[in-house]
Amino acid sequence: MEKWLESVYSDGTECFVSNPQPELFETVTVRIRMYEDAPVQHVFLRTVQNGAERLIEAGKEKTANGLAYYAAELRMTETRMHYHFYLACKDIIYYYNQKEITTYIPDHTYDFVLLTDYRQPSWVKKSVFYQIFPERFCNGDPALDVRDGEYRFNGHDTIHVKDWDSKPLPYEKGFSLDFFGGDLVGVKQKIPYLKELGVTAVYLNPIFLAPSIHKYDCIDYFHVDPHFGGDEALAELSKALHENGMKLILDISINHTGTAHRWFNRDGLFFDRSLGAYNNPDSEERSFYFFEEDGGYACWADVKDLPTLNYTSEKLREILYRNDHSVLRKWLKEPYCIDGWRFDVADVMAKKDEIQLSHEVWPEIRKSIHEENDDAYILAEDWGDCAEYLQGKEWDSPMNYYGCARVIRQFLGEPDLFIARNEILRDIPYRMTAEDLRARVMEHLSKLPYVMWQNQFNLIDSHDVPRLHTNPEVHPEEYRGAVILQFMLIGAPSVYYGDEAGIEGTLGSDDGCRYPMPWSRDFTKEETYRMYRTLAHLKTETKALSEGGMKFLYAKGEVVALARFYEDEVYLAVISVSGQEQKVVLPLGSVGSRGPKSGTDVFGRTVCWRAADERNMELTIEPHQAFLIDCSKE
Repeated sequence: MEKWLESVYSDGTECFVSNPQPELFETVTVRIRMYEDAPVQHVFLRTVQNGAERLIEAGKEKTANGLAYYAAELRMTETRMHYHFYLACKDIIYYYNQKEITTYIPDHTYDFVLLTDYRQPSWVKKSVFYQIFPERFCNGDPALDVRDGEYRFNGHDTIHVKDWDSKPLPYEKGFSLDFFGGDLVGVKQKIPYLKELGVTAVYLNPIFLAPSIHKYDCIDYFHVDPHFGGDEALAELSKALHENGMKLILDISINHTGTAHRWFNRDGLFFDRSLGAYNNPDSEERSFYFFEEDGGYACWADVKDLPTLNYTSEKLREILYRNDHSVLRKWLKEPYCIDGWRFDVADVMAKKDEIQLSHEVWPEIRKSIHEENDDAYILAEDWGDCAEYLQGKEWDSPMNYYGCARVIRQFLGEPDLFIARNEILRDIPYRMTAEDLRARVMEHLSKLPYVMWQNQFNLIDSHDVPRLHTNPEVHPEEYRGAVILQFMLIGAPSVYYGDEAGIEGTLGSDDGCRYPMPWSRDFTKEETYRMYRTLAHLKTETKALSEGGMKFLYAKGEVVALARFYEDEVYLAVISVSGQEQKVVLPLGSVGSRGPKSGTDVFGRTVCWRAADERNMELTIEPHQAFLIDCSKE
C-alpha cells in the first residue's frame, strides 16, 4: 500500500468525536485525519441508519502539524451506531475501520461504534490500579492474626507464620492455611506509600469471611473476615482512600461459594468435606446449588471445595444482587462506598450444560450495580476473547489477559499462559513476533466500541500467574520494555503488589506469586521502583496516556513501537527483544510529531536518533533495550 496510508487515523476520543458518549438523536461531529498531501479527493463516512446504508461526505476541517482533518456530521438515530470510512482517490477507494485499511468493502465486525445508552466509568481511563492480595501485603494489627490451630479446614490446622519475610508454604504443606497476618489496617497504613507511587485505584482480592488465605471459598458474603479487621476496617479504609483521591474495587466470586457456606452446609462453620455431611435436603438454599440424587454436586473446575451456584434460583438472584440489601448493593452503599466489583471466573458464571443464563444475568447485575453507583466499574475475569460481553450492556472490561498479559509475556519468550497448561503444546519453542503482537492487540480491541478500549484493565502479573520478573529466562531490560508497553496500552494499567519492589517468587504454583511484601528492604531507592513510579505519574498526569489515541508505528520481527497522543502531546514507546542492535525508521509525522524533545527518554536514558526526513525518525536500539520518549511539540 501507499506510504501516506500510514497516517490515516480516527478513534473514539474527544479529539475525533465531538461527544464520545452521545445522547439518542444527538448529532455528533466525527473526524478522520491523514497527511495533508495525501492524494485523497473525497472522504465519506459510511454508516447504517434505519437499516439503510448511507454515505455522508466529510469536509476538510483544518490542517495541523502536517495532518489534514476531515469532519462529517452523524445523527444518532439508534442506541448503537457503527461506521467506517471511504477514502476516494483518483484510481482507487480505500476502506478504513478500527482494525485496518483494505481495498475491498469490509463487513461491520471492526467498525467504529458509538453508544447512546452506555455509562462509561470515566475515572478508569485515568487510573493506575494496584492489586493487593490482602493476606500478604501488610500486617497492620497483629492482634487480628490467625492463631496456630485456631480452626481446622479439610482436616488441616491453621498455621500462624511468625516471620513476615519467610516464604509461603507450598500447598502440600500449608494447604492454603499458612497465614502471615496481612489485613485492611495494614492497607490503610500504606496509603501514603501508594500515593507516592502514583496509585489512584486499589483492587483488593477477596476479603469476605472464608477459611483459606485466598478467600475464594467464601462462607459469608455479608461480612468482612474479622482477621482482616471486619466490616469497620473496610469502611475506614474506603473513607481514607477516597479522602486521598483513590478508588476502591473489591473481588468476589458469585459463581461458587465454599463448602463451609451456611447455604451449602448447616453443620459447622468450617466444614470438613471428608465427613460427607452436606446441605440439608429439606433446606430452601439447596436450590442455590446443583445437587444430584446421590449427594454429588457441581463445582468450579472440579474443585470439591467450591460448589457452583445455580442461577435458575430467583431467590439466589434476589440475595446476591437484586434486592435493596443484596450482597452487591450492600458494599456499594454507605459506609463502604466501593467504586466497583471484580468478578472472579465470570466467564463460566451462570452456565452449566443446557443452562446458559449468563447473558440474562449479567445485564441484571449491571442494572443493580448502577442503581447504586452509575459510575461503578464492572471488571470480569476472562482470559480469552470475550467481546460478546463488552458491547455496553454487561461488563466494562475483562482482566485483560487476552490483549495484554498473554501477548506481552509471549513476546518476551514465555509460552502463552493458557497453552502453558498443556503438556504437549507448552514445549513448542515459538516466540511471538512484533507483527503477531500488534495483530493480536488490535484484533482484541477492534471488535469493541471505543469507550471499551479506554476501560481495559491491563495487567502483566496477578495472583493467578507467576510474576514475570521471577522468570530467569526473561532479560531484565526486556522486562522493563514489558512494563512500559503495559502502561502505554490504552486503558488502565494494574500493578500487582510488590512488582515495583522486585518481590521474590517462584514459578509453577499459586504460592510462588503470593510472597509477603518486602517492607524490610528499602526498595524505593531501586531502579525498578523508580521506573514504576515514573510510569504511574506519567499515566495520570498526561492527556496522551490517560485520554489520548493509540497507534502502532512499527511492528517487525523483534521490535515494536507504539505511540500515544493527544493534540500536541506525543509519547513513543520502543521495545526490542532482540539480542542484536537494531535500526528502525519510525513515521512520527503520522502522529503529528517531528521527533523527541531531547536526547534522553523519560527515565534519563540516552536515545540515539536522527531525523531521516521531515516525517520520519531513525532510531538506533541496543540489544534488549526499551525507551519511552517524549515527542511532544515544544
